[in-house]
This record gives sequence, C-alpha cells and structure tokens, in this order.
Amino acid sequence: MNEKKDIYWRAYLIYFGFVILMLIVFIKTVAIQIDDSSPIFTTSTAENKKLPTRLVKKTPRRGQILDANYNPLVTSVSFYDIHMDPTVIKEKLFNKEISNLCKELAQLFPEKTAHQYEVFIKKGRKAKKRYLLLKKKASNIERKKLHLMPIFKEGRFKGGLIDNEETIFRKRPHGELMKRTLGYVKTQSNGNIKKIGIEGAFADYLRGEEGEEVEQKISTGWKKIGPIIKEPIEGASIVTTIDKEIQEVAHNELLRQLKNQEAKNGCVIVMDVNTGYIKAIVNLLRDDNGNYNESYNIAIGRKESPGSTFKLASLMALLEDKKVTLNDIVNAKGTYRFYKAKMTDSHHGGYGMITIQQAFEKSSNVFTEIVNNAYKENPQNYVDRLKSFGLADTLGISLKGEPTPTIYEPGSENWSGLSLPWMAVGYEVQQTPLQTLSFYNGVANDGVLMKPQFVKEIIRENEVIKTYPPIILKSRICSENTIIDLKKCLEGVVQRGTGSALKSAYFDIAGKTGTAVVLNDDRRYGAPGEKKYQASFVGYFPAKKPKYTCIVVVSAPNKNIYGATVSGTVFTAIANKVYAASLKFHTPVNAGAKKTNRLPVSKDGYKDDLINVYKLLNIPYQSTTNGEWVKTDSRAKK
Repeated sequence: MNEKKDIYWRAYLIYFGFVILMLIVFIKTVAIQIDDSSPIFTTSTAENKKLPTRLVKKTPRRGQILDANYNPLVTSVSFYDIHMDPTVIKEKLFNKEISNLCKELAQLFPEKTAHQYEVFIKKGRKAKKRYLLLKKKASNIERKKLHLMPIFKEGRFKGGLIDNEETIFRKRPHGELMKRTLGYVKTQSNGNIKKIGIEGAFADYLRGEEGEEVEQKISTGWKKIGPIIKEPIEGASIVTTIDKEIQEVAHNELLRQLKNQEAKNGCVIVMDVNTGYIKAIVNLLRDDNGNYNESYNIAIGRKESPGSTFKLASLMALLEDKKVTLNDIVNAKGTYRFYKAKMTDSHHGGYGMITIQQAFEKSSNVFTEIVNNAYKENPQNYVDRLKSFGLADTLGISLKGEPTPTIYEPGSENWSGLSLPWMAVGYEVQQTPLQTLSFYNGVANDGVLMKPQFVKEIIRENEVIKTYPPIILKSRICSENTIIDLKKCLEGVVQRGTGSALKSAYFDIAGKTGTAVVLNDDRRYGAPGEKKYQASFVGYFPAKKPKYTCIVVVSAPNKNIYGATVSGTVFTAIANKVYAASLKFHTPVNAGAKKTNRLPVSKDGYKDDLINVYKLLNIPYQSTTNGEWVKTDSRAKK
C-alpha cells in the first residue's frame, strides 16, 4: 500500500513539474512578443527585433560665437566613434575586399597595420561580434573618407560601417585669446550649472533644441542605431562686438609688458566711444609656473582703488559745483597733512604755485586739499555729485560678476576725517576697470554715458533674430562747458604732464595716468619697501575726434610702478597699431581728386605682370616688343 502511494506521489510531481515548465516557456514567449510589438523600433534584421530599444535625446550643435566681422571665436567641432558590424557583410564581398579595406584603414588610421586590422576584423566576424571599435574621435573629414572605402561604400546594412555616434566639442580657434570673457557652461558635481562669460550669458540662444533618436541595447551597452525621430535644431550664433584684430593687438601688447615688468596680473579694455561696444578685453594672470593665462575676468569682476585716474571725477565735481576754475592758483607743496596722516606728491618737494589745470596734468595730490577745502562743510554734496555722474551704480552688463562700486558716505561706519581728501585722489573708493573706462568714455563722448555691450546681434542661418543697439545710460553726466575743460586737461596730461612720454607720432591722444597702492594677498597694505602698486592709464584717441577709449591696468609690477611708464606705453602701442590698421582714420590718397577720363600711366616693369594687371582691370593695351622688361607710356587711341 505504501509502495502505491509512493508511486502516485512521484507521478504527480513529474506531472506538475512539467506543467510549471510549460507555463514558464509560455510566459517568456508572450513577453518577447510584447517587447517587439512597437513598430517604431523595428530594425532591418531578425536578430535586432529581439533586442530592446529606447528613445534618447539627440544633442544639437551649439551655436558659434563670432567677432564683429563674423570670424569664429568659439565653434563646435564634431568627432565620431567609428565601429563596424562584420556580420552583415556577404561572404563573397568580405573575402574579396577585406584586404583592400584594411590597407586603406591603415593609411587613414595608422595606429594599426593593415595586417592587424585584417586579423582584428576576421576574428570579430568569426565570433559574430557586431560592434567592433575601429577609431575613437575621428574627424568629419575622416568619416567621409570611410564611406568611399571598399565594403564600407555598400552602406550600413551591407558594408557594416557604423559612424553615427557623434560627440561635439567646443573649440576656441585662437587659444587663450579672450578665454575668460568667452566663458563656458559646466555642470558641477552637485548638479548645479555654472555659467561664465558670453557662453553662460547667452546659453539659451546657443543651446538650440534637442532631437530624438533610437538606441538599441546590445552586449556592450546601449548604441545608437537610428532612425532619427526628430532632427535637433542647431543653436543660434552670437555676434559679439569684439574686433579680433584689435583683440590680438591688445593681448600681445599686454602680455609683452607683463613679462617685461614681471607683474602679477593685468587687463586691457578697448571701447567704441559712440556705441559703448567693447572691441577688445584682455585679462592675464600669472600662475604658479610663471605663465600668464586668462583664469579670471579682472576687467569686469575685480574692483580696486583706482588712484589718480579718479581725479577726473573730482575735477568734474569741482567744476560742476563751480568750486574752482582751471586757472585758479594752488600751492602744490608736495606734502599734505590731515590729522596724523599725510599724502605726498611723487615729485619730491612738490610743484609750487600752479594752476588747477597744471595740478591735474602733473597728477599732484594737492587735490586732497582742494576737495577737502571745497566740501568739508558738507561732504555729502561731494558724494552726491559723484553719484550724479553714475559712479555709484553698476553698468548692468550682460555678463555676470560685476560688483557695485564702493563709495563711502558721511555717517557710515567706514567714514572718517580722512575719507573726503582720500576719495579726492582715488582712495576709499573702489571701481572695476570697466567702470572707470565707462566714465572716461562718457567724457570722450561729450557727456553721454553709454552702456558697455559685448554682443551686437544674434543670428540663425544668416537671419538676424535679435539685435543689441547702443544704449544710453545717462544722456548727460555734466555740463558742456565742464566737458570742454576736462578734455583740455586730458590732452594736457599727454602734451605737458605725466603722460608726456606717450605722444604718438601719428595722432594726439588724451588720458590720465594712475598709480595706486593696492592690498597684498593678506588683504593689508605692505610696509614701506613692501607695498604693491597698480599702474594704470585710461584715455581715448584720436584726441580731437575720439573713436576709441582704452584702459590698461597692470598690478604689482616689479620693475616700475608709474602709470605712464608701465601702462601708458601699452596704451600707446595699441593705439598706434589700431590707428595704422584702420581705414577710418586715414584720408584716401585720391580724396578731392578731379574725375578724369585719362588712365594713370603705369611704371616700367615686367611685361607679363603688366599685361595681367591690364587684363584684370579691363584696360586696353598694345604691345610693340617681345622683350621681358618693357617701358610703358599712354597714347591716345587713333
């Protein structure tokens, strides 16, 4: 009896085990059918239908950043990972052309020999591998050459070439040139997106719109197989206000001087007077290896005491409030005491009895006494006048990082008995180089304060989608008479004052030198002999009809500290090269010439060259000699 029960249990166990196994097979079969049911993921082979697929985003090509003349400053470069599926190639074609294919692969990608390529591909084909890596980061030119090779020219499904895995890199064709201002967009480890410079400020335009394509999961992971469901829309291009030629001149001249002076850092900005468009901006900082690179945008992001360049604002306030005239006489005695502190002139012993204009031209610190005497009864009037010039406001530029200028006020915790005289000569105030330049640009522009701008338009496929016309921040920062007086003083600085060594041989320039003590790395002023200085020159050219303003700032020079010698020479070199290269400054050689039907007589010369020129200009000619070198004359046609 027990034996019968044991037989029954075994029979039941086998029966139910077989039923469970059949159920598992049935469920697996249904699951496979459901997974392959979507027609959008259907591919060309039966094996592909068994592999899972998914939709992924296709990154668009990011727009370019161009200079004002449409030269690329930042562009997107595509690279492609090249793979091969040797299993789709017919036996006859494979045996006939594989050697020829490998020879051409070795010529294009010499990392392997033709024999090595052949062994690698044959081994992959035998193992039925469908994704053999031939080359990472191939250029688009190399990619196009692959399509002309034996086997590969048969296409993806007959020749096995897989080249649709694109990686897009941002490239700056000019290296360090304007690197920090051009900027970048970077995803940080915490997930936040860091946006710097023009790349960051105009990221929404540069980004474009994502597309969609199909990926398939194979043994090595998810791979793109097509089709593209939605084509991505390429990003718009940003046309900056920068002139690459001026940018290169400014960069090279500043770099040369920083090396010569063994300086810590420096910056240059060149601005168009009438529009406020920035034509060049350079920021160079010395790294631990002694090399200079653009690691921080000093020009727009770092504020320091401007020193004597701020005397222009003090003189503007004095003239506007009718506290002085340019012909008033002052005693520039050389040392000026306020409580226990003193300020001295760089010229030992001072300059004696001089006019206000001469005091400005020689950059005398007698301005501490002039401003203190004029406003000591109500220093708020001086501060309010500075504010009326826009000196306490940010410029509202499109790039991030501009700090608010520092101007202390009576009654604040930072105000003291030294604040008023020290502010008069550029201490206890702080500005960025761009803020200082904008103020000087307002003077050059007859009192009209312009907003500095880095972008003039945005384009997509040669169509302008947005423009950035010049923006006036203040229609008049001071009276016309004050502007006339200030321009006279700025020209005098170069003609007779601290900038007299900066005279140009081609045109007049106007500007102001500045030398200021700046904080050391420990945020303190050094002891005598250990102080660090900032040398600057800011002005415009040509002096009579200004086209460009420019500021040059050099921090912690080791060989010289004065603005004229350190920064003024850079300013002059930039001005001269810009002037020489710009047609807008020069009168055409035929200006004012009377129209005539007579053609100019050419010089004697090489016959073939002369004939080529005549043909190019469509000028009729006759030749009466067979010699190589000829004489020419002009004769009326008979």
